[in-house]
Amino acid sequence: MTDAADTPSKTDTNEPRKNGAVEETVEIVKTVVYALLIALVLRVFLFQPFTIPSASMEPNLLQGDYIIVSKFSYGYSKHSIPFSPPLFKGRILASEPKRGDIIVFKLPSKPSVDYIKRLIGVPGDRVQVRAGVVFVNGKEITRVNTGPGDPGVCWNGSTVQAFTETNTIGRSYRTYDCGPRGDVDDTGVFVVPEGHYFFMGDNRDNSLDSRVAPEAGGVGFVPAENLVGKAQIILLSWGGEASLFKPWTWFMDARLGRFFNILK
Repeated sequence: MTDAADTPSKTDTNEPRKNGAVEETVEIVKTVVYALLIALVLRVFLFQPFTIPSASMEPNLLQGDYIIVSKFSYGYSKHSIPFSPPLFKGRILASEPKRGDIIVFKLPSKPSVDYIKRLIGVPGDRVQVRAGVVFVNGKEITRVNTGPGDPGVCWNGSTVQAFTETNTIGRSYRTYDCGPRGDVDDTGVFVVPEGHYFFMGDNRDNSLDSRVAPEAGGVGFVPAENLVGKAQIILLSWGGEASLFKPWTWFMDARLGRFFNILK
């Protein structure tokens, strides 16, 4: 016969198991919270990923490119934080962007929308386009025709021409042009206001940018507060047929030659 004192009760047997389950749940919750906090800090202060949704930055950025943007390049504004809460105005630890930078910014007319373009004009600059050639402060951004670009790019059916442009501070990059008679190939002079910037897409005839007024569906001048960060690298890239729900396309449509490309 077994003594009652030596026989554990049902309650005594289950109690350690219950306590262990609670502690395990608490640890899982804490781990998830810590991970989310770390991800939030990284996203706000260091880096943020973006997917390129359109052809406006071809040939340098293609639809389906997955890029990394450095948040610390120009300092921080309310737009550095998810959902842009109105916690403060202006920029903290601000640093001036340079002409030729590829920058993600919030669309001035609709701050919930992210745009990506190349910086052409800084505050005080006078920017004009004549027959598709860009002038900054009266100086031509020189360009050299490097031959036909990818077919099917031009909305008007013409063959797109690729150019290597060198801006007024000596930075070179590639652009596309569909000819000298596009809607924004001849403009007036834009004088960039203080605290604002002037942007253009590298696909010059397929970009609604600072050449087009916001009321006409364009960007207009972009306030410094709207800058999100500098595009640094193409991390990954997939063609148009790739789909999350078709695993085989993850490999078949991967553009491996674009993986880990540093942006100029």
